[in-house]
Amino acid sequence: MNVRSVALDLLIEIEKNKAFSNIVLNKAIDENRFKAVDAGLLTEIVYGTLQRKLTLDYYLSKFVQKKIDLWVRNLLRLSLYQMIYLDKIPAHAILNEAVEIAKQRGHAGIASFVNGVLRNVQRQGIADLTEIEDPAEQLATATSHPLWLVEKWVAELGFEETKLVCEANLKAPIQTARVNTFKSDRDQVLALLAEEGFKATASHILPECIENERGNLAFSGAHRDGLITIQDVSSMLVANVLAPESGERILDACAAPGGKATHLLEKLNGTGEVFALDIHRHKLKLVEKAAKRLGLQGLQMKQLDARKAADDFPENSFDRILVDAPCSGFGVLRRKPEAKYEKTAQDIARLSDIQLDILDKVSGLLKPAGTLVYSTCTINKNENEQVVAKFLENHPEFEADTAMIQRLPEEIRPYVKDAGLQLLPHHIDSDGFFITVLRKRGSQ
Repeated sequence: MNVRSVALDLLIEIEKNKAFSNIVLNKAIDENRFKAVDAGLLTEIVYGTLQRKLTLDYYLSKFVQKKIDLWVRNLLRLSLYQMIYLDKIPAHAILNEAVEIAKQRGHAGIASFVNGVLRNVQRQGIADLTEIEDPAEQLATATSHPLWLVEKWVAELGFEETKLVCEANLKAPIQTARVNTFKSDRDQVLALLAEEGFKATASHILPECIENERGNLAFSGAHRDGLITIQDVSSMLVANVLAPESGERILDACAAPGGKATHLLEKLNGTGEVFALDIHRHKLKLVEKAAKRLGLQGLQMKQLDARKAADDFPENSFDRILVDAPCSGFGVLRRKPEAKYEKTAQDIARLSDIQLDILDKVSGLLKPAGTLVYSTCTINKNENEQVVAKFLENHPEFEADTAMIQRLPEEIRPYVKDAGLQLLPHHIDSDGFFITVLRKRGSQ
């Protein structure tokens, strides 16, 4: 299959059916058996076009005033993306490919329209973004973020920090993986990956973390044999601050797809139990599959809404509880760029209510002197600091555990504030992530 034609199909599916970019992209690469170079180009075009969608639409607005079909707009977007951002592909090749695709999918009139738009772009050039007078609107357009979201971040973080966040969201993420210390160690895994042709190195942030610059570790023998888990370094911090001890019973209240649950099992080293809850049975299967691949023991699973956990477990059931709450995902826009166009301010308000409700319902399951970790992969105060503040206000039996900073790497500590750790994407070139540790008063 033609790479650009497949890219067009994926962009349409993502926009029309709200499909997840990473899932449809991996499926397309697998089904079409693309060579590495073609898979790389497909990934670049799909992610790049998604990441820059609002910017591309702004540029196209100068040349397209009428309403056009979704497939035609996405064809123009992906072609314009290549013309502006991919300097290794000649403009005439991009234009000819776009016209051929338009002929195959439409008719001569559409092909002529596509040809005319792209040739006009070549002749006249793209609009100057500095003509946008409002700084927030200019930043939103230049970095392809919704204006309401940029304005929200400016109010919470300040303009300069928001600019760094938006620019970081346009960068390709580093692939990081967690070494399964239950089965191997980092040096052994790095040696195996080197033999397979991967370019993986030890992370300086966490001892169980590796970084990869070449190839996809999901297709490595080390992954197949359960020696590694693909996981962002920011997400690995959660198990480190929860700090499980041998023989403990731990509740992972929102466990799928299992990255943190399996990390906790690795740290328990064959002792204790992790109870994984999720509202969806098919997602729990992912947790079970991950634990089996990694050869881990001690996993218990239950299909259950975390807000109803108190109906199934008695009070004081667990030594430690993790609430990795459902959230807006604005910390992982480099991996899921479509999310910034789909979420609304109303979604954030709804999610913060759910997050607080989950914390309320599971808090009684924690033993006195136990530890509760609350985390999200977003950077909005409504879902992070404000949720924690409301929970502590409603639950005087809990207090913030300021000692969490001692369980974090030195490089991370500057980003810890009173409410917890807020990592922004540009801090350590990772996902944006929030983590706070709460301790239940009393003695066991």
